[in-house]
Amino acid sequence: MNRLHHATASCHARAELEISTLLGPAAWQQLSPAIQRRFGSHRQTACYAGHMQLRASPLGQVFAILARLLGSPLAGRRAGSVPAWVQVYGDGRGGVVWARQLGTPGSRGSQRVRSTKRLGPGGSLEECTEGGLSMDLRVCVEDGALVFYSCRYFFLLGRWRMPVPAWLTPGVCRVEHRDEGPERFRFTLDMQHPLWGHTFHQTGVFTDPLEF
Repeated sequence: MNRLHHATASCHARAELEISTLLGPAAWQQLSPAIQRRFGSHRQTACYAGHMQLRASPLGQVFAILARLLGSPLAGRRAGSVPAWVQVYGDGRGGVVWARQLGTPGSRGSQRVRSTKRLGPGGSLEECTEGGLSMDLRVCVEDGALVFYSCRYFFLLGRWRMPVPAWLTPGVCRVEHRDEGPERFRFTLDMQHPLWGHTFHQTGVFTDPLEF
């Protein structure tokens, strides 16, 4: 099998990302109205503020450095109660941008992580960073929370996709979005390497914007 795959869909002609369609009606209805609103169509910008706890294993820190060199940021810091902001908006081509600011802008160790969730070839869900490191994703509902799992990693080079072997990645990524009471939710990210175990753990509670 060729190691380099050509993307069949133009980035300028993608369908609109609808998480509700990917989940199906039965699973979508298991989510709270607040989660449904947050993951509905993003034609207007929403900004969420909160604090994060950031953990990375020694191997995770190595992956963070390598990813930064490739222009695809991973948070390699180990810190608690880091102020964070998440801005969510449409990319104008059917996808949804998640821009995360970790730490006060301009402060030591602050970092901006930006990725776009969108529909890939064949209508599958994928998440792409500005540096090209990308993931195919599976979305599901677990105990009332919206959960995303990475299925494989690849580098997006223009319209070409180059698969990345599992042992060269930070591991399987699991992202959970769970309500934490009125107008609050918890974001949790975990990465588990197939050989070396836990590489990243990030969690934090955010509040809905006033106009949400």
